[in-house]
Amino acid sequence: MRDDGRPLFLQIAEQIESSIIDGSLPEEGQVPSTNELAAFHRINPATAAKGVNQLVAHGVLYKRRGIGMFVSSGARTQLLERRRDEFARQFIGPLLAEAHRLGMDTEQLKKMIDVWGDEKA
Repeated sequence: MRDDGRPLFLQIAEQIESSIIDGSLPEEGQVPSTNELAAFHRINPATAAKGVNQLVAHGVLYKRRGIGMFVSSGARTQLLERRRDEFARQFIGPLLAEAHRLGMDTEQLKKMIDVWGDEKA
C-alpha cells in the first residue's frame, strides 16, 4: 500500500474489494474494524473509515449496529461486474482501437489472443 499515488482511503477500499472477490472476505462475513485497518496500515482511523464508508455507500458493506461492518449479500457479483467493466474500458477498448488502426478484423484479433494465451499457459 501507499505505492501508487492514489489516496489511501481508495487503496483501503480496493484492498477490501479484492478480499471479497478472492473469497477471503465472504459475503455476510465481518470486515476488520477501521481501528484494525488503521493499525495494520499505520494510518489515521479516519482515513480507514473513509475507505470503508465508500464501500457502504456503494452497497458492498453494511453496518450491524454495535457489532461492526459486514459484506453484503451479492457484493462479490457486484464487484466482479464492475471490475470487468473497468477492465473492458481500460484494456479492451484501446486494444480494439489499435487493432482497427492496424487493419485487423475481429477474427485476426481472436487468433492473436489464442496464440498469446497458448504461449502463456
